This record gives sequence, C-alpha cells and structure tokens, in this order.
Amino acid sequence: MLYLVDRLEAAINKGTAVPFSNKRMIDEDECLDIIDQLRIAVPEEIKQSRRVTQEKDRILAQAKEEADRIVQMARDEAAHQADLSEVVKTAQARSTAILTQAESDAKVTRGGADDYAQQVLTDLQQRLDELTARVATLQGTVHNGLKILNDKRATGGGAISSLPPLPPTGPVST
Repeated sequence: MLYLVDRLEAAINKGTAVPFSNKRMIDEDECLDIIDQLRIAVPEEIKQSRRVTQEKDRILAQAKEEADRIVQMARDEAAHQADLSEVVKTAQARSTAILTQAESDAKVTRGGADDYAQQVLTDLQQRLDELTARVATLQGTVHNGLKILNDKRATGGGAISSLPPLPPTGPVST
C-alpha cells in the first residue's frame, strides 16, 4: 500500500506545473490506475489488519484463560496442601492422644499388677507365718513327746525301754 502511495506521489510530481498557479497537469490515466490499485489494496490491507487484530485478541484470550487456569490450579494446590497440613495436624493430635491414653492405661495396669502382686505376697507371707507357727507348735509337741519318752526310758518304764535311745533335741530355728 505504501508502494502505491509512493507511485501516486511520483506521478503528481512528474506532472507539469501550470504557470502562475500552484496547480499541475498530471497523467489522468496513470493516477486513476494507481487509485484503482489503492482501492483494491486498501480493503485487503484492512482485512489483513483485522485478521492480525483478531489473532492478537484470540492469543490474548488464550493467554488469559491459561493464566486463569494456572492461578486456579495454584489455588487448588494451596488448598490441597492446607488440607494435607490439617490432616497431618489432626493425625498428630490423634496420635498424641492415643499415646497419652496408652501411657495412662499402662500406669493403671502396672498399678493394678503391683497391687495384685502385693496382695498375693502378703497372703503368702501370712500363710507362711501360720505354717511356721504350726511347725513351731508341732516341733514343741514332738520335742515334749521325745522328752517324755526319754524320761520314761530313764526311769525304766516297760515296753518303751526296748527302743533305742532318742537323740537329744533342742529348739528348731526357722
């Protein structure tokens, strides 16, 4: 299009100047031919300009859509990460609560086991004390019986004298 404008200008400059005026005589056919070419070229240039503008608008719209999509993805990812962070915090809190409960239960269980063991050992000690007392009583009875037998032997009492002498006895230590 600029080429045609340059040709039109050259055709005008090539024209002959009219004396005593600022007018020129130009080749009408050449100028009309250039103007016809301009009429053909201008709509084509305008069409091409419109296509370029539409393509630019389309590219800008695509870029905006892509930018919006990327921003939305970033927001979604941030929300997802926040959710994961909340899940992790919740899981950690739950884990801490479970651990605290387990430790508490373990203390209660150990306390119960200790109480049970103490009760069993106390009962066992009482039984041993009772058995020791019985054994001591039986030892005293045996000791007295042996003493009586030894005394009867020494005094010469009947059938008992045919038995061998009994060993001396003393108190039994426990």
